[in-house]
Amino acid sequence: MALVVQKYGGSSVADAACIKRVAQRIVATKKAGNEVVVIVSAMGDTTDELLDLAQQVSPLPPGRELDMLLTSGERISMALLAMAIANLGHEARSFTGSQAGVITDSTHGKARIIDVTPSRLREALRNGYIAIVAGFQGVSMDTKDITTLGRGGSDTTAVALAAALQADVCEIYTDVDGIFTADPRIVKRAKKIPYLSYEETLEMAACGAKILHLRCVEYARRFSVPIHVRSSFSTREGTRVFSDPKTEGTEMEQPIISGVAHDRSEAKITVVGVPDKVGEAAAIFRTLADAGINIDMIVQNVSAAATGRTDISFTLPTADSQTALTALKKIQDQVVFESLLFDDQIGKVSLIGAGMRSHPGVTAKFFGALADAGVNIEMISTSEIRISVIVGQNEVDAAVNAAHSAFDLDADQVEAVVYGGTGR
Repeated sequence: MALVVQKYGGSSVADAACIKRVAQRIVATKKAGNEVVVIVSAMGDTTDELLDLAQQVSPLPPGRELDMLLTSGERISMALLAMAIANLGHEARSFTGSQAGVITDSTHGKARIIDVTPSRLREALRNGYIAIVAGFQGVSMDTKDITTLGRGGSDTTAVALAAALQADVCEIYTDVDGIFTADPRIVKRAKKIPYLSYEETLEMAACGAKILHLRCVEYARRFSVPIHVRSSFSTREGTRVFSDPKTEGTEMEQPIISGVAHDRSEAKITVVGVPDKVGEAAAIFRTLADAGINIDMIVQNVSAAATGRTDISFTLPTADSQTALTALKKIQDQVVFESLLFDDQIGKVSLIGAGMRSHPGVTAKFFGALADAGVNIEMISTSEIRISVIVGQNEVDAAVNAAHSAFDLDADQVEAVVYGGTGR
């Protein structure tokens, strides 16, 4: 008997018909002799609609109350799914995040999981029930308040519970058949990737691929949780994520490039005229860290000999832009920089693949493909298995398609089907 953890996203439980279809899939897994734990997201665009409603009531809703509001979406899904399973002649028990033992810190809106104590889930499984858990939420260890894990947090809930329960596999169900070489909404001939390493999947998630939440992949890598990304709208084999696909019984040669990811949710800030002195950059980024802002790419220009000053550009989530600008203006007199420039009309395009470690010329080929497509590069960042560039937002699609074709990632025919979801 295997223990299977399944997570269903919002598009998979978007309405009553979808919930009934998901219930049939869960019951089929149970009938196959497995113990089943299910994590659900809110139905369709419920979370966005609740956020819109909160904004209508208050432009700055208190974090504690916003979390209380948003977690109601997943509670609706879990209860309806339990009812649908009961209608198929099987018993299910639904649990909120706190009831399932998901313990977090006290940061509302983007809490981090501290511990998982799934004693009630284990009891339900021992009694033969299907356990259904509301994703995206937990309870603060300090304040005992309800918390949320941030957008996409249901993925993290699923992997955390899979790790705590020592599940055989964590299945992440979505509205496409797996992880593709590029977003099929942009690249029509994107190919499904059958196997990926945690390392490559982490880079793809960090670079804008929306299939898996970044923290979910980090958690899976830390606890060696095998992930199977697949569609709830079909029975096709999806993408399997392991510690090292080459050691997991696959016969496939490691490709040079696994995929092309993009992200339109970043903005660029340039701090103009920073004195080229020891400690000035540290003061800037310490201020941003104290404001709770994650920085992605950083470029510092060569200091101008005549002025002894330089410019520092960096990218960050667009949602954090105003917080960053406000924090930096407060230290302008201390650092004595000249001005701040802000640009939110940018996009990040990333080439990802563990195979590039041993293949020279990947960078030249990537930049050549962008040049041939008439795409101007504004910033560059690299890691051992990733090359990322910042381009104009209106050039993202062209850059993704050019890179995808240049590295022979195009499928012979259209493979990707986006079954549901609004992409909101």
